[in-house]
Amino acid sequence: MSFTTLISAADLFSGFRDSDLRIVDCRFSLAATDFTMQEYLQAHIPGSLYAHLDSDLSGPVIPGKTGRHPLPEIDRISSFFSKIGIDERVQVVAYDDAGGAMAAARLWWLLRWLGHEAAAVLDGGWQAWLEAGYPISSGRESSSTRIFIPKPRPELIAEAQEVRRISVQPAAKLVDARSADRFRGENETIDPVAGHIPGARNAPYQDNLDEKGRFRSKDELRRQYLDLTGADGFQQAVFYCGSGVTACHDLLAYHHAGLGEARLYPGSWSEWITSDKRPVAIGEDP
Repeated sequence: MSFTTLISAADLFSGFRDSDLRIVDCRFSLAATDFTMQEYLQAHIPGSLYAHLDSDLSGPVIPGKTGRHPLPEIDRISSFFSKIGIDERVQVVAYDDAGGAMAAARLWWLLRWLGHEAAAVLDGGWQAWLEAGYPISSGRESSSTRIFIPKPRPELIAEAQEVRRISVQPAAKLVDARSADRFRGENETIDPVAGHIPGARNAPYQDNLDEKGRFRSKDELRRQYLDLTGADGFQQAVFYCGSGVTACHDLLAYHHAGLGEARLYPGSWSEWITSDKRPVAIGEDP
């Protein structure tokens, strides 16, 4: 088994007893952060362990300095990966109940950032598994530990200073994954300041999915992003969102479409607005 972007429920079911497979349940709700852990305990894909977006897949929030979901320190996230049984031999499959958008794609990106490419997101997520009628388990699962050795790839990250430099270039390579209304500065219910980074273009992560919550075909995704970026696309584009989570969904779609390895601005909008010296734009794409 070797999957590096997406995996279908059927392919996961055919190999889910492989000893070198680690399934990770990443269901999460911003509105009720502990509720999804209870959902995991009630029902989950057999053998899967739970990863909490706030406590496992993010670092500590520093008010006025970081965004809402800072990257975890490398030592700490590596220790977590070791604890749940991931090493260089393991195929990781992450799933959530939001089409991969809530935290599954974040886990996928964290692993790629640390040099582990054998990671995929379950296409269609928890719902696809249930619809297929595959077995479920309840209670807390356990796994033997392994040693995860990180191989950081700093080239996959862009920090605020570089993002600001990119944003003023005539051909900005900056993409905002939030919904169109939040991008325009309308209906902002999460962050205290509305708008977007000047020069950014909008590619709502929801557009990566079809009406069934599955990722669109590679060809559709490729056309979607080439329409946004121009005929040749662009390498080393920088994606951001509200807090560095749903932008990973765009990064996954972009990579799955064969358009290369783009970068993440981890702090995203919630970090950008911690400084009143950083400009804010309102309205449509430039």
